[in-house]
Amino acid sequence: MTQPRQAGPDQLAFQQYRTLLFSVAYRILGSAADAEDVVQDAWLKWSAADRSQVADPKAYLTRIASNLSMERLRSTRHQRETYVGPWLPEPILTGPDTADEVAAADTVSMALLVVLETLSPLERAVFVLKEAFAFSYAEIADAVERSEPAVRQAAHRAREHVQARRPRFTADRTRQRHVAERFFAAATGGDINTLMELLSPDVTLWTDGGGKVRQALKPVVGLDTVARWFAALGTMTYQGVEPGQMRAELTWINGGPGVVFRGPERVIATLTFDFDAESRILAIRNVANPDKLHAVAGGTRHPLS
Repeated sequence: MTQPRQAGPDQLAFQQYRTLLFSVAYRILGSAADAEDVVQDAWLKWSAADRSQVADPKAYLTRIASNLSMERLRSTRHQRETYVGPWLPEPILTGPDTADEVAAADTVSMALLVVLETLSPLERAVFVLKEAFAFSYAEIADAVERSEPAVRQAAHRAREHVQARRPRFTADRTRQRHVAERFFAAATGGDINTLMELLSPDVTLWTDGGGKVRQALKPVVGLDTVARWFAALGTMTYQGVEPGQMRAELTWINGGPGVVFRGPERVIATLTFDFDAESRILAIRNVANPDKLHAVAGGTRHPLS
């Protein structure tokens, strides 16, 4: 009987940091598919390297992943600028609600990833390594192959930019879950009065179909319009799926409560939410581009911390 092949020390070293590499790449790129490609390319580079010269595998692999991510971000920037309708990050399922996960949730939120999309590749990588993973400036300088003063300057620019544009309200996660549950019940039940209660007067809905499925090409703004949009969900055919064939599940997506819609054979869309100071829903992001739903359809839950 053939014995299973044992992983060598080099493979074990890579596997030890695989989750870190995906987490770094995903935050820099906003795409689970691209992040997985970066991890695979990092493995190829690691396999070909003279590892006798590698004193710190974590630092070495982080440098590879960071630079591959920045290269990929530069190459895809034009595609995102010419994207049909609003561009939203690719959603991922996230892990159980532990104390460590709560602390890291904001670093992978859809709201933050949308803001990070407006940074340069260098600023984005520096921000991610500093704010999400608490790397020192010296470690970041080594990872992105820049001087430490240049990294500090990039970090300052990125932080100011993000603080000016990110949501200013952080609702209690238990309260977020409760509001999302009530929204879920109201939307699937066509209860427009409860929807009007749960939504902020300034609520905005972004829908990302990428030109692959029919979606609003501009943000949908306003309490009445957004409430009516979701109140009609249970009565309308969506992407060829009849209401009776649609299944919806409340779960955790990108560190917060979200909804996954499924048809008989595929994931159809996801919803994620931002909340205002009164824990009303301020923003809803609807990803329906089938190219961006593979990570959710795969069912893998990614740790945040």
